[in-house]
Amino acid sequence: MAQLNIVMVEPEIPQNTGNVARTCAATGARLHLVGPMGFTIDDKKLKRAGLDYWHLLDITYYENLEEFFEKNKGGNFYYFSTKAPHRHTDLAYPDNCYLLFGKETAGLPEKLLFDNPDTTVRIPMIDEARSLNLSNSVAVGVYEVLRQWGYPELQCSGQLRAYRWPGK
Repeated sequence: MAQLNIVMVEPEIPQNTGNVARTCAATGARLHLVGPMGFTIDDKKLKRAGLDYWHLLDITYYENLEEFFEKNKGGNFYYFSTKAPHRHTDLAYPDNCYLLFGKETAGLPEKLLFDNPDTTVRIPMIDEARSLNLSNSVAVGVYEVLRQWGYPELQCSGQLRAYRWPGK
């Protein structure tokens, strides 16, 4: 099975992290949380946002960005930022790639973006908008990668309870 990795660098808002955890659980993506974080993992708001999906989550914690890169050497890293030169849909994402998202108030470190221009991507939006919500940005990134991969291991059709879809 193809593996997608979501990396939240220094997240500050527990509800966003909980929402991202739920997206990861529902899609089979691994979640990497890089500290320092603006909340504790036992935060009620975090648990509530993730609802009852925590048992489906593959999650790893890191003290800082240096530890994350040390433990994930050789990974294919893609950096999501409003300061990026490319659209998130312009790149092809390989198996076992890592999508990195920065903290809500500042994003990813600019040096990291400067050093990786070919893999720094932006979700398009109007000029007047500063940014999308972090958990929404993660969802957009996750589903673009999964779309490119053909949604492996995901249920791609549903069923009505009282009616049948035409032709099914």
